[in-house]
Amino acid sequence: MPIVTIQQGPRDVELKRDLVKRVTDAFVDAYKIPAETVQVWIHEVPADSWAAAGRLIADK
Repeated sequence: MPIVTIQQGPRDVELKRDLVKRVTDAFVDAYKIPAETVQVWIHEVPADSWAAAGRLIADK
């Protein structure tokens, strides 16, 4: 059973629904497995808890 973990900043629920469907479909197509076996975990990190290039995303 594939488990996909996506780490990102907060997104609208409709965008997440679309993403989860596309990721699931990609695994179904690539591995020829039932969609029910694919799990997608979305871990949302607030901008004040994520940094890039030495700066918090919230400060950009």
